[in-house]
Order: sequence, then structure tokens, then C-alpha cells
Amino acid sequence: MEDDRRVAAALSSALTRRGYQVEHAATVAAALAAAPCDLVLLDLTLPDGDGTDLCRELRRRSSQLGIIAVTARGEERDRVLGLRLGADDYVVKPFSMVELQARIEAVLRRAANATPERHLIEAGGVRIDVAARTVTVNGREVTLTRKEFDVLLSLARQPGVAVPRDRILLDAWGTTWTDRHTVEVHVGSLRGKLGDARLVETVRGVGYRLRDA
Repeated sequence: MEDDRRVAAALSSALTRRGYQVEHAATVAAALAAAPCDLVLLDLTLPDGDGTDLCRELRRRSSQLGIIAVTARGEERDRVLGLRLGADDYVVKPFSMVELQARIEAVLRRAANATPERHLIEAGGVRIDVAARTVTVNGREVTLTRKEFDVLLSLARQPGVAVPRDRILLDAWGTTWTDRHTVEVHVGSLRGKLGDARLVETVRGVGYRLRDA
């Protein structure tokens, strides 16, 4: 959420190039009506309300949502207030994309670790026992490497949903600084072992999706 449209456009473009799906909300009202997401970059100065009130409301709605306050307010009292209202981190303008991406990764990683993992996940004939780290496809057991399993699990947490490459890297490698070609290689190997290349679909310009039918 950023009230300066030029800044918002540049930031959205930079994040999209890094594999994130971005939705811009310029007002408090638009933010509250927006679809659910994994993380919010929140400007504390918005045209129709105070970002601190919005931060409090977003946190009330979800304890798992990642919130990073992105603002020109650099005073210690402002940072403390934002964190106390529920922000996970606080970035003061001007900032570099390298710093922002590192903070995004850290917040998403903490949120993923805090989310209770389902013991069993089933989608499109694929059955994953998360605790035992075993996979079956239509009743046939499939042997995967550790990274192949982690890539599949990243997709299976949201079956039918396009998962960005950076999200897969973060889930499976704990960072987005790894060569993205690594994801393509592991997806190719995973498709071969699952026995049906159509189970893992490529979403051009975004990432991959585990078929849910």
C-alpha cells in the first residue's frame, strides 16, 4: 500500500521482476477490500486514513499475515509504534531493493515456520505425508530427493494456485539468491518421477502450479 503512484509503480515492477505477484492498494479502503495475500508492504501515510490503524486491523484479521511498514517516518517512536501495532518489520525510505528483498524473505520465512503444517496433503492424485516425507501418486510410492520433496511441498501447500519461483526458492532453499534455473531443473526431475508431466504446470512469467484435479 503506497499513496504515491509513481513510487508504487516502480516498486511493483521491481517486485514482479523478482517473481512476486503484486497488487497495489492506494487507500485504506482498497487495502481492506483486497484479496488475501502472504505479505503487505504498508505505507503509514495514506490519503483516507492512518496506516497505523490499518496495520492494527490487518493484524487483527490475521496473525499469519506478514506486514512490513515502508515509510519516511524514521523516528524511533514511530518504529516502536509500528512494531507494537503488529508490523513484523520496518523499512525507512529511501531504501534499496536488496535490503527490501532481504526483509521480505525474512518475514515470509518466519511466517512459513509459524504456520502449522498439515500432516497429509492430497491434490491431483498426489498424496504427501509431510511428517514421514513420503509421496505417492495414485497409490504408487515415489522416491524423491530432499530438494525435490521440498519443491513439491511448496506447490502442494496451495494446490491449483500459481506459486512464484522466488516463493519456491524460499521454501526449498531458504533464500531467493540461488540461481532460478535450479528450480527448473528440480521441477523437470520431479515431473519425471511423478510419472505425469501435467501434474506440475508451468505458469509463464510467474512460476509453477500443482494441478488440483
